[in-house]
Amino acid sequence: MMSNTQYADHSPSKEESMEVTSQRDFTGKLNHDLEQVKNEFGQQADINIRSFCLGHSTQQAALLFVNGISDRELIDKHILKSLMCDLAYGDNHQAENVTYPITKQYLKDHVLAVGVIKEVDRVADVKTELLRGHAALMLDNSTSKVIILGTRKEITRSAGEPSSEILVRGPRMGFNESICDNTTLLRQHGEKADLTIVQIRVGERVEKELAIAYIKDVADEDLVQEVRNRIENITLDDIQDTGYIEQLIEDNFLSPFPQVQSTERLDRVVSALMEGRVAILLDGTPFVLTVPTTFNMLLQSPEDYYERWIPGTLVRVLRYFAAFISTFGPSLYISFISFHQGLIPTKLALSIADSRSGVPFPSLIEVLIMEVALEILREAGLRLPKPIGQTIGIVGGLVIGEAAVQAGIVSPLMVIVVAVTAISSFAIPQYNAGIALRILRFIAMLFAAIFGLYGVVLFFLLLCSHMAKLNSFGVPYISPAVPYRLQDWKDFIVRAPLKLMKRRPKMMKTNNPIREE
Repeated sequence: MMSNTQYADHSPSKEESMEVTSQRDFTGKLNHDLEQVKNEFGQQADINIRSFCLGHSTQQAALLFVNGISDRELIDKHILKSLMCDLAYGDNHQAENVTYPITKQYLKDHVLAVGVIKEVDRVADVKTELLRGHAALMLDNSTSKVIILGTRKEITRSAGEPSSEILVRGPRMGFNESICDNTTLLRQHGEKADLTIVQIRVGERVEKELAIAYIKDVADEDLVQEVRNRIENITLDDIQDTGYIEQLIEDNFLSPFPQVQSTERLDRVVSALMEGRVAILLDGTPFVLTVPTTFNMLLQSPEDYYERWIPGTLVRVLRYFAAFISTFGPSLYISFISFHQGLIPTKLALSIADSRSGVPFPSLIEVLIMEVALEILREAGLRLPKPIGQTIGIVGGLVIGEAAVQAGIVSPLMVIVVAVTAISSFAIPQYNAGIALRILRFIAMLFAAIFGLYGVVLFFLLLCSHMAKLNSFGVPYISPAVPYRLQDWKDFIVRAPLKLMKRRPKMMKTNNPIREE
């Protein structure tokens, strides 16, 4: 026969009871405690309260959970069945061999087959745990604590290839909306590395899980602490996406350049961790942030490393050229057409003059008409349903461009310049970097319309000055160009052979600078 001491709760003295009651919301009386929980929730249709008796005894209990976000199969088969049917009473399973009440400690040690169990004594804590998808077990004539059971139901999609970062060659694995799945993917791809994952809860009203991931023996401890401090200082009611975090932890919110890299690709995050960077994952979004970020990271693609170094370098140089055309293409057209016609070859100048003979607008207005129309078409293509979005974008661009030329509103050369500029912007791997360059394109056009080619050069110098002063978590934004580090140039504009890339970036100040160790 099982000893009665396994079931009996410690009976506190009168003074202890008064002190506990003053500090806790629950009293251990089931009906009273259930009323407190009901009053806290109010009229909530999806709150399920299942009252029952423990085993074949008369001791009352109640299990509370939220329909939809709690795992009903786990609750029915492994919790309610264990408490109502499989609860053993002594050696011969007879109820008369038990001294009541049955303790929570006995249920946790011998009955409840659930991986995550903890106890709380506040109504507000019970409400928070229920809204996270966990279940709450309350017993009559027991202690004033409530058992919280890990029954959260994960609603996830399969981890497929990210649609926003498609590669010709390379892994097809991407993140999904579940932080549990995402941290599992990191663990699987870093099983031999000293991968450290620190979890923090963010959000004042709607709490979500956030994870900070880094390689312990590689990442700089000061960098990790700085990331954690900035995240802990966030005070928002609800954080829907890592885009909220990106805006709140960046160094300069007035800069058009993204100072935090956002990606859905697992291989990109793992590579960043191996360089000593820190990854930030948030529950409910597939986009993972990596810090610190430099400008050259936004023009790099994981595919650069999967191909041989010669084609990888050529493609990377092509992206830098595309970024320049995307930013300064229309402004150069304006400056040459309006101010510096003498720099254009004679035959080309005559051809341009002939094509612009019927255009009633100056070059700036001409460029603005086409650029604004193109931006509207680009935005409309993103918002339209996928089967017709691309078709509308292509057909709309052709129709509007041809119609504008036939009507004499713009010149044919202007259509070519705008088309090349748009195609160049699509060559940039990071979407948010492309948005930054599109914004700067309009500013460069205004400088060109006022000062001509001198304005373009002036704007370029101001842009370089701003980028030189910009930092991302203590790392210069245009490093390794400024400050100059020859060692890091092996993975800058030129992608050196992998045999020569044996060291991690010096700018990261890693604890272990050698990649092989």
